[in-house]
Amino acid sequence: MAFVTGLFLIDAPASALNNLGNIPGERTDNTSGVKMIKARDGSYPYVSAQAFRYWLRTTLEKSDLGWKAAPIYREEKVAYTDANPILYWDDDLFGYMRAQSTKGSARAGREADVSRASETPTADTVTRVSPFRVSTLVSLAPVAVTQDFGVMARHEGDPVPFEHQFYRTTLKGLFSLDLAAAGTFSYIRKTGFRNLDDERIRLAQEKGLQHLENEKCYRLPKDERLKRICALFEGLSLLEGGAKQALHYTDVMPVVVVMAVTKGGNHIFGHIVKADPKGQPTFNDEAFQQAIEVFGQEILSPIYIGWTKGYLDEERSRLEEFAHQHKIKLNHPRLAFQELIQDMKQQPAWLE
Repeated sequence: MAFVTGLFLIDAPASALNNLGNIPGERTDNTSGVKMIKARDGSYPYVSAQAFRYWLRTTLEKSDLGWKAAPIYREEKVAYTDANPILYWDDDLFGYMRAQSTKGSARAGREADVSRASETPTADTVTRVSPFRVSTLVSLAPVAVTQDFGVMARHEGDPVPFEHQFYRTTLKGLFSLDLAAAGTFSYIRKTGFRNLDDERIRLAQEKGLQHLENEKCYRLPKDERLKRICALFEGLSLLEGGAKQALHYTDVMPVVVVMAVTKGGNHIFGHIVKADPKGQPTFNDEAFQQAIEVFGQEILSPIYIGWTKGYLDEERSRLEEFAHQHKIKLNHPRLAFQELIQDMKQQPAWLE
């Protein structure tokens, strides 16, 4: 089994990318705060994995990459996608859980909803563990969050005060994609592994998917799986999103990315970037050297590194020297993703 394992940094110079709503007890009633991890050494702003996955899904849906997003259906307090990974790329790579209500009112609502005309019939609960995994994006160092005061004053009468928090930091995130799981759908009767019910199995058979009988799976052709995987990494290289963009306009496209195809799903690059005493990101060459030495036999591909020029150029120069010594190519993050994509197309064995 092979995984694409990666680390990335997002530069947030004055940002509020993921918020928690109003803060009770503040001097104005409408004071919005940012999500933070409070630790003994201070407060670490973060972006939830759910928010990041939403940014990525939205980027992919708006792109011209041919991304096929699943329709979403709502029933009273429950919402779910069509849960059909054979047809929809996000159901395949991001996973799903569909357990629709059996109540008469819910059933009547489904029957009356004309938007469900092309819905995949579902009799049993189907779930799929996401082949694409991402960590919470956390500030590399604790920061003092800024409280910004503003007013709405374009109307007659007293201005309306409001406040919001924002911060200046670098956010670090980790991601992993299980290449064997992408485009491979199980019908084992176990939570997370019953990707296909009887209706979806019939569809897999109709479309001629490969049947892996011993593993109780159906698998898409390699070229179709590669299309989906390559589109996902193209989306990461084009990433857009985040809250408060009208006020802070933060570019969330990664400024640094380090990734490789590895034999296991454990993350080998998690400690190669740390914060210096001033809270600034710094390249940890000793940790990188150890990762290469310890996990060298498990690294199946070149190591792909992207570091945007203009972002901490002194640290980039140190990494450039390290990369030269180890014959690793250092590029722009977008080009690093493109190199990975090109190698994926030349190495179909990684999908096995």
